[in-house]
Amino acid sequence: MTAAARDLLRRFGSPLYVYETGKVRQSLADLRTALPEPAELYYSLKANPHPELARTLRLGGCGAEISSPGELRAAARAGWPGERCLYTGPAKTPHEIDAALRFGVRRFSVESADDLRRVGTAATALGVRADCLIRVNGVLGGAASIRMSGRATQFGVPLDELTGNIPSYLAVPGTRVVGAHFFPVSNARDEESLSAEFLGSVAAAGRLRELGLPMELVDLGGGFGAPFATRTARERYAGLRPVLEDALDEHLPGWRAGRPAVAFESGRYLVADCGRLLATVVEVKRGEDQVHVLIDSGINHLAGMSGSGRLLRPVMEPFVERAEDAPGAAPDPGPVTVAGPLCTPADVLGHHVRLGEVEAGDVLVVPNVGAYGMTAGLLAFLSRDVPAEVILDGGAAVSASRVELRCTQLQLDPDTRLQPDPADEGEHT
Repeated sequence: MTAAARDLLRRFGSPLYVYETGKVRQSLADLRTALPEPAELYYSLKANPHPELARTLRLGGCGAEISSPGELRAAARAGWPGERCLYTGPAKTPHEIDAALRFGVRRFSVESADDLRRVGTAATALGVRADCLIRVNGVLGGAASIRMSGRATQFGVPLDELTGNIPSYLAVPGTRVVGAHFFPVSNARDEESLSAEFLGSVAAAGRLRELGLPMELVDLGGGFGAPFATRTARERYAGLRPVLEDALDEHLPGWRAGRPAVAFESGRYLVADCGRLLATVVEVKRGEDQVHVLIDSGINHLAGMSGSGRLLRPVMEPFVERAEDAPGAAPDPGPVTVAGPLCTPADVLGHHVRLGEVEAGDVLVVPNVGAYGMTAGLLAFLSRDVPAEVILDGGAAVSASRVELRCTQLQLDPDTRLQPDPADEGEHT
């Protein structure tokens, strides 16, 4: 184990998330190189809302793509003004729309006619107008680990429904439809698949503009893939820019002059490889036919969005850092099961994992977990402490923080206390 890593664990405890802002800046530069020019880029805070990572991307010129009141607060902490935020997502409540408008957000992506009307009602009540993108569902391209449209989902307006009803979307008080939003996939498997998604979206945007949908802005979404918990390198998408520029020239002439403006979104690509999880090996438990390496972190800290199909168990590739003063060589147990401390058999982070020499006290490092790592975990499960998060810039620690889970008592209104239901009185068996 390097002296720097050992010092961080000594100061902030184990397990520990470590993020490097230099890698965030490099990812941003790589993505801008791969995208058409000019193009806006939004950082999707769902990937990692840590304010220092978000601030790094804001200073790099990104806007903020947010989809909850908590992400709105995180964007504000990172320094984004409301006019640089895009509010997205299904089932927006009147309360959160009102809060976003009061903060100064004026750009919304709406998922349905009802969603558009909710935004319009809140904007009208405040005496403002919201610029809205209609999210489109119906463009189907390449392969991805998570598909968000192209079939019946909670996301977007079906393309055939929108094409037949454009005038009704343009007549909602309090709103101004300014374009279309596409985001059919997340974490595309390769450049060919990603290009296919974008090409379909660009063609659809051109067709919608011909049919009368205003097209001041077309948000082509993201889908840029990144490794998770493996030692795989990020894609560079070297061939993406010319393919997209040709398609934009064909279907949306004028885009080079900002008519329409073109935008993209990314979360995981920008922050995935900046983060690693350091955990301590508590025990190497040898059974007759299987060896378990037990560590002090588990699915509570590193669920990896497993509930949405991103099961990390088959592909996790951690490695072990041994202390420089470790006595002698530890035995290599061969393929092991890496398990955490939770009192559930579900707390398994990897099967058939090859770690090499390992013993209690060693540090297990899980790479490429800057996106959908800690905040995508089951943080409240079994009430274990949340790992600290340390930000490194140029190798030096510039920030250290810890998310706290706590129960806050709410004020009870005596006039609204629940009264017993007479039907519930008497004995129950």
